[in-house]
Amino acid sequence: MSGGGLALVAAAVLVGAVVQGSIGFGLNLIAAPVLALVDPDLVPGPAIVIAFVFTALLAVRERRDIDLQGVRWAFYGRVPGSLAGAGAVAVLSGRALSLVIGVTVLIAVAVTASGWHVRPTRAVLVGAGALSGLMGTASSIGGPPMAMALHGSTGAAMRGTLSAFFLVGTVLSVALLAAVGEFGVADLTASAVMLPPLLAGFAASRLVAPHVDGPRLRLAVLVLSTVAALSVIASALA
Repeated sequence: MSGGGLALVAAAVLVGAVVQGSIGFGLNLIAAPVLALVDPDLVPGPAIVIAFVFTALLAVRERRDIDLQGVRWAFYGRVPGSLAGAGAVAVLSGRALSLVIGVTVLIAVAVTASGWHVRPTRAVLVGAGALSGLMGTASSIGGPPMAMALHGSTGAAMRGTLSAFFLVGTVLSVALLAAVGEFGVADLTASAVMLPPLLAGFAASRLVAPHVDGPRLRLAVLVLSTVAALSVIASALA
């Protein structure tokens, strides 16, 4: 990876970490398209590893506001969804996977921007968990479905519940990717270079979270994610 590529990766991870630490999701919604653009091998394995580290830190920070019942129902859907995602990674080529990542992000942006809200019933949580597992395992971007399902929660409850769900889900995703030969020591090594900006973003999010301007921050996430996704798609089609 060139110096410029490394700087781009670090910036994407830093920004994504600040966003997720502030609103509960967004790390790989922002970072994954950039990682795929710089080096396709950074997605999904290494991207999922840094997501695990971050969600562990955030779950501990927001542990008092975690909805364990919601996490349990969502995880029932995460298992079959993750199995489908691992199959997609094993079957698709690098170029095809980049297209999937780009299109997935655009769909997530469209759904988030639509303002569509649902009540977090058991059925909704199971469905959101399944879609999150599919997207998270295939592209490391699993936040939007669960965030939509939990819309209306307080900031702390959103951050804590999403983190607990993603913490368990990322372990499952890594195990399934390893089972199909798509995760190994090289992925752990690649993820190590992203830990410093990840930790810096986590520290910064502690200061940002109490003062975050929700609507403006969500708009920034949508714009950055759209630009990154279109870049990935253009690169894959070139």
